[in-house]
Amino acid sequence: MTQRSPMVTAERNRTLALASALVRGAVAAGLGLGSLTVLVMVLWISSPYPDSGPGGALRAAAGVWLLAHGAGLLRPDTLSGVPAPVSLVPLLLVVGPVWLAHRAARDAADPEEGRPRPSQAGAFCAVTAGYLLVVAGGAAAARGGSLRPDPDTLVFPVALVVAGAAAAGVWTAAGRPFGPLPSWSPLVLQEAVARTVVRDRAEAACRSAAVGVTVLLGGGALLVAVALGRNAGAAQDAFLGLAGDWSGRIAVLLLAASLVPNAALWGASYGLGPGFSLGTGATATPLGLAGSPTAPSFPLLAAVPDQGPGTLLNGAALAVPVAAALALAWSTARRAAPADAPRARAWSRSETVRVTLLAALGCGAATALLTAVAGGPLGTGALREFGPVWWLAGPAALAWTAGLGVPAVLLLRRWRLRTPGWAWRRDVPGADESPAAAPTRVPGETSTKGAANATVSEARAGAEARAS
Repeated sequence: MTQRSPMVTAERNRTLALASALVRGAVAAGLGLGSLTVLVMVLWISSPYPDSGPGGALRAAAGVWLLAHGAGLLRPDTLSGVPAPVSLVPLLLVVGPVWLAHRAARDAADPEEGRPRPSQAGAFCAVTAGYLLVVAGGAAAARGGSLRPDPDTLVFPVALVVAGAAAAGVWTAAGRPFGPLPSWSPLVLQEAVARTVVRDRAEAACRSAAVGVTVLLGGGALLVAVALGRNAGAAQDAFLGLAGDWSGRIAVLLLAASLVPNAALWGASYGLGPGFSLGTGATATPLGLAGSPTAPSFPLLAAVPDQGPGTLLNGAALAVPVAAALALAWSTARRAAPADAPRARAWSRSETVRVTLLAALGCGAATALLTAVAGGPLGTGALREFGPVWWLAGPAALAWTAGLGVPAVLLLRRWRLRTPGWAWRRDVPGADESPAAAPTRVPGETSTKGAANATVSEARAGAEARAS
C-alpha cells in the first residue's frame, strides 16, 4: 500500500522536468536583464549630473532590455507633448537575449545525466513561459520611466523572438533533424522532403544563401568603414558634441558599438541600390542623396554621403552585391562539382540552376528580414521613416544574386568539370564501382597475339630461304 507505483514516479519526474525548464527560462531572462541593468547603473553612478534617481535608471534599463527584444518604446518627454516612438533596435543587443533563451531551451530539452527529461514540446512551452513572465515584469517596471514600452509590441515581435530562440534551442538539443512535414501539407511536398537528394539540395541552398548574406554584411561594413575614414573629422565632432564628460562619451561609444550591425545592413542596402531613408524627405542611394535629410547628430551618421548626385566612388558600392552573387555561385558550384568525386556524380545543369535560384531566394528573404529590423522610427513627423526599405532591399538582393549567380555558377561548374590535368574529371569509375579486371598472364604462357606474330615471322623466313 505504501510502495510508489511507476505511474506516480513518471508523473512526478515529468512535473519536476517542466518546473526546471520554467525556472531555466526565468533565469535566462533575469541574467539578460541583470547584466544590462548593471551596465546602466554603472553609467548612472559615474555621471556627474544624472537626470533622475536610481529608480529612473532601473526603469530605463528595463526599457532598453525590452528594446533588445524588438519592443517599441515611447518617449513621453517631448516639446510637442505627443509621445515619440523609438523603434530602432540596436542589433548587437539582440545577441545576448536570443543566445540566453536558446541555451536555456537547449539545456532543458537535453538535461544532464540522471535528471528527468521533459518532452520537446513541454521544454519549449515551459522555457518560453518562464522567459515571458520576466518580460511582463520588466514591462510593468518600465511603464513609468522615460522610455515606456508599447504594449502592442510585447506580443509581436517580443514573444515571437523568445519563442523562436527557444524553438531553435530545442531543435539543437534534438540534433537539428529535418523531420517529415505535417500531415496537412501537400502529399507532393511530403514525398519530396522524404527523399535524401531533396534534403541535400535544400541544405546546399541554405548554405549558399548564408554565404551570400555574410558577404553582403561584410561589404556593407566595409563601405561604412571607408566612409567613416573619409569623414573622420565630422564623426569626431559629432562624438565630442554629444557628451562633454568621460562617462557620457563611454555611453555614446557603447551605443555606437551596439549599432554597428545596423550600419552594416544600411551599407548593404546602399550597395544593393535601394539605399536608405534619412527621414520622410531624403533617400541615399549610389545615384546620390536626394531631398533634405533629417538626421540627429551621431558619429555613425557621418558616413552618410553628401547631398547631390553620386560620383564614381559612390557607384563603386555596387561591387558589394556583385561579390555576394559570386560568393553564392562559388559555394553552389563547390557542391555541384566537388573536387573529390567522379564526374558522373556531378549535378546536372538544370539541377545546379534550381539550387542557385533557391539560394538566391533565401538570400533575398534573409536580406529583407534583416533590413526590416535594422531601421525604425525615431520620432514623429520626418523621423518616422529611418533606415533601409526592406521591401526594396529584399527583391534587389534576389535580383542581383539570381541574375549574376546563375551564369556564374554555370561557368564555374563547367570550369571545374573540364579543367585539364584533373584525373577525377575524366570518366573514371566511382568508389563503389569495381573496375574491369585486367587480363592476367600465367608465367610461361604466350599470348595469342604473340603466337600469331611468331608464326608469320617463321613463314616469311622459310619463303626467303626457298627463293634463295
